[in-house]
Amino acid sequence: MNLLGSLQERILIGDGAMGTILYANGVDRCFEELNITHPEQVYNVHKAYIEAGANVIQTNTYGANYSKLARYGLEEKVKKINAEAVKIAKKAAGDKAFVIGNIGGIHGTQTLFGTDEEIKRGFREQLYCLLLEGVDGLILETYYNLDELTTVLKIAREETDIPIITNVSMHEAGILENGIRLPNALETLEQLGADVVGINCRLGPHHMIQSLREVPLPKKAFLAAYPNASLPEYRDGKLFYENKPFYFESSARDFRNQGVRLIGGCCGTTPDHIRAIAKGIEGLSPLTEKKVLPRKRPVVETSSRTRQAKPLHEIVKERTSIIVELDTPKHLDITKYLEGARKLKEAGVDAITLADNSLASPRICNASIASIIKRKIGITPLVHIACRDRNLIGLQSHLMGLHTSGIHEILAITGDPSKLGDFPGATSVFDVNSFQLVQLIRQFNNGMLTSGRTLKHSTSFNIAVACNPNANRLEIEVKRLEKKIANGANYVLTQPIYCSEKIIELKEATKHLDVPIYIGIMPLTSTQNAEFLHNEVPGIKLTDEVRERMRAASGSREQSAAESIQISKELVDTALEHFNGIYFITPFMRYELIVALVDYIHQKEEEASQEKTLVY
Repeated sequence: MNLLGSLQERILIGDGAMGTILYANGVDRCFEELNITHPEQVYNVHKAYIEAGANVIQTNTYGANYSKLARYGLEEKVKKINAEAVKIAKKAAGDKAFVIGNIGGIHGTQTLFGTDEEIKRGFREQLYCLLLEGVDGLILETYYNLDELTTVLKIAREETDIPIITNVSMHEAGILENGIRLPNALETLEQLGADVVGINCRLGPHHMIQSLREVPLPKKAFLAAYPNASLPEYRDGKLFYENKPFYFESSARDFRNQGVRLIGGCCGTTPDHIRAIAKGIEGLSPLTEKKVLPRKRPVVETSSRTRQAKPLHEIVKERTSIIVELDTPKHLDITKYLEGARKLKEAGVDAITLADNSLASPRICNASIASIIKRKIGITPLVHIACRDRNLIGLQSHLMGLHTSGIHEILAITGDPSKLGDFPGATSVFDVNSFQLVQLIRQFNNGMLTSGRTLKHSTSFNIAVACNPNANRLEIEVKRLEKKIANGANYVLTQPIYCSEKIIELKEATKHLDVPIYIGIMPLTSTQNAEFLHNEVPGIKLTDEVRERMRAASGSREQSAAESIQISKELVDTALEHFNGIYFITPFMRYELIVALVDYIHQKEEEASQEKTLVY
């Protein structure tokens, strides 16, 4: 009898974690490599699970795709590692267990290993290897991103008619990434052709059973559950799971009562856990009818906090708007910083923007300084958020803190990698990129965490994004901008531009976009500064003419400042012919340069107003 026929008649028992046992035995490199270097270790794990009662075992191929094997320099051994894995599992299974080919989720590695198309190719490569070896079925497990799982499921379903098991991983009970509810996700997977739909990893039995109470029995597919042994504990640089296998005996009965027909284990589980599952379901037949508990809909209230200032993206649609970047200090003396902020406020700028440890160098937390200047100086802060320094937990906590502090203007950026800064050994997080961060912020504006849990209040963030007009192919940069806008961006700030033609080119390339753009202009301080920016700072390019002008004015600080101001005025003139927004970046706390340029803009506006009055 095949796998689906067996599931029709009885509850099947899956195996537990492969990596947990190998890790406990001292393996701390690539578990899948053992298929070709130490096959006996993999065989012994399979055998232990079968002896404990498992009648469905998975191949040791969870991460045996091109992308993940590339971390260990094994990307050219995809075929051999997968083929040997199936042979080892079949040898251990004999006629006592079904062998299913394991293909794990790749979501989260895109930034390291390429595009979605490359990931699809990697999936197909691994899929073909497993199919050629004649597995009894496939298990696609630990997919946090439903879009990724549906994409690979479609590929697999087109290529084979053998049983496919699809297990999603929840962020919290009943909820997947982006707030997708578990019942909806499993229904989608069933409609796309999955024969078994279920959940695995991250959560233990308690939360999985709780989640399944909202899930009706599938119309055609079967339900699966592979819980973790417990929530993990981090000790001495390693993850540990509480080892209480007896708990799985009663949990197995609870899973059966929710209609689950394939019960196994994920992280932290051992043959003892599988033995407990086997004992728990002994003598029980599959559930054929089930009462589903109605889910409680979260209540989201509109934020009670009112804005004291009009959003920047609305201001710039009505008139010329000036915002100024004034980076927080790299030390703890903020006297000069506050003086500069006051001077800029007096000059009449609409907001002060604060970078998030730009160029990967530590500075005073921009959220803290933003709160101070908002309270003490009365100017709108625009806070940059980079994806480099905070994981998904930290980013969401940070956003909640900003909202609570009454800070609503945010620039979402990916951020410079750590190796650029003062601490190149520091870790870059990048759980999300700028596109995903915009989506995350928009979800906050809808009153939800990424997990889908309610915030009880919706935030009211205005989302700015960055654009680099200096890119070699502007059309690609505009495509990126279109995607950010589609994700929820309200307005755009550009990298510093040092060429009037670039400004005109940007206007032409973005005339179809319906969001305002602030043109970035950063005064130069010296010829050395000009050469550094041009040659070493990503995203900034100077024209030969500008570099030569700064070189010719290098006789004194005053000459350099005067020439820098003149270059910036020329750029301002061009920018204001085509855009309403000016985004000044302050170099080295030289805010007097920015004040002079702000005064120049206001003078131009006053002269234009007087000329208009004379005409009338």
